[in-house]
Amino acid sequence: MAQKLWPPYWHYPRATEKPLPHGRAAAVPRRAFFRAALINFAILQLVFLSLFAYIFGSLYQQAGHTHNMKILFVDYDSDSNRESAIGSAVSAAYQELEGSTFPTIVKASTNEFPVPGNLETAVCGATYWAAIYTSPGASSRLQNALAVGGAVAESYNRSDVLTYIWNEARYSTTSDSAISANLQLLSNTARLAYTTAYVRSGLQTLNLTDEAAILVFSNPWQLTSVDIQTTTQGSRAVYNTLVIILILIQEFFYLGIINGLYAQFKIYARIPAHRIIIVRNINSLAYTLLGALCVAGMVWAFRAGWHVNGNQFALTWAILWLFAHANFLVLDIITIWVPPQFVPVCLINWIIFNVTSILLPFDLSPAFYRWAYAMPAHEVYQVLVDIWSGGCNPQLHYALPILFAWELIGLAFSTLGVYRRCHYAVIAEEAQDRAFNERLNVAMAFEKKRDEERRKELEVEMREKAGSESLTFESQQERDDRIQREEKEQEDVREDLTNVIRNENEQLQRERTRKASRVDFGPSFDLAYRSNAS
Repeated sequence: MAQKLWPPYWHYPRATEKPLPHGRAAAVPRRAFFRAALINFAILQLVFLSLFAYIFGSLYQQAGHTHNMKILFVDYDSDSNRESAIGSAVSAAYQELEGSTFPTIVKASTNEFPVPGNLETAVCGATYWAAIYTSPGASSRLQNALAVGGAVAESYNRSDVLTYIWNEARYSTTSDSAISANLQLLSNTARLAYTTAYVRSGLQTLNLTDEAAILVFSNPWQLTSVDIQTTTQGSRAVYNTLVIILILIQEFFYLGIINGLYAQFKIYARIPAHRIIIVRNINSLAYTLLGALCVAGMVWAFRAGWHVNGNQFALTWAILWLFAHANFLVLDIITIWVPPQFVPVCLINWIIFNVTSILLPFDLSPAFYRWAYAMPAHEVYQVLVDIWSGGCNPQLHYALPILFAWELIGLAFSTLGVYRRCHYAVIAEEAQDRAFNERLNVAMAFEKKRDEERRKELEVEMREKAGSESLTFESQQERDDRIQREEKEQEDVREDLTNVIRNENEQLQRERTRKASRVDFGPSFDLAYRSNAS
């Protein structure tokens, strides 16, 4: 038994029957093969090198662009003449931390933002990434707790001193590191600056005999977070990466199935173009509708306590549907107008450009990457953030028009593409019919020539046997009858030969399909460069 299983090529004996050609006869095809392989090797390496450079370039020196993120600061504890003690500590801390790797603090007066609610409106409107403020009377309460101690120090509220407002749903992982973590650092540095200034003042007002006062001095405040939409679930990490990638791939694979079915059943040559357009759009709308429902359902199924409601689910479903269908149409346009050998390259470029547009906020990427405002993935993510945070990312004025523009452009060129496919499908069918008729005419000409030769041979035999006029007349009559019979037989032969050739063609196609299904060669695309040698 072991001998039959090894070596493995014993299972495929025909593979070794015909040896590979050697010598000068095989030299030219071999050179052409390696030349084509080398050129395609280089093309693919350059394409993916460019894509890697593009995506890594968008992330390059991310921390160095943090200063582009603006944070609003209002000192509600100050009076009209000067900053409060806590406000001064925050300003001193910012002077120490200010740099390219720290967000820019924009100071504003209480006249511009009279109450903290105005700060939340500014953050909700995406004017600022966050806002930080000191509570009214915070410095006096702190001074009183340090000086009096006792019950006053024990009742002192550390959380009602310094507060920041932010929206975690807006690029949650980035906001955690660039906004929340840096504001915590600012608070800690300000606390140190405050205690240092207090020590320099000689600790004159500190009740050194009271333990509660000393505890307040060691920890004068705790930074309070007001998160517009808390987004801490683990699945948030893939909302702007894998979710978008899978939607794009999902549309591409279904588009491949649709195109394969249309080609297999010769739909383009058998059904009017306007009917194909209607059915194709209904089909794609239904597929993307169900696909968007599945994506939204998974987001909700794994939201892990995320505070979102049914209305937000419906809006998420709707915008994902629009995004999925727009991409289906764009990919359809690619498969229509781009040569087949370049379709995979266009697909991977489309995916990378879309995903890169939402990996980071544009504030953290080089300015060049802002061209990706035109990418549908960037727009759909802006709309999703707006939905999830209850309208606190008002980018709809440009996001929705861009998405609908992609949809309309896709519908227009996809519709034109159906006419293009129908046009060339009819041409291909006509060419196939002509080729079939040519083969049939050749076969019939051969049969006719053979019949003529047989007729001449029979005439010679009849003449040799003829002995009289009556016999000659009789032979002539028989010959006419025989010619009529042969013509009828020729028509029958033509019809039979037609059926035979058709059946043979169908059998060949079935045989090729059956053999191709047996052997899995994997995905196969035309080469970007093809040698003239065959």
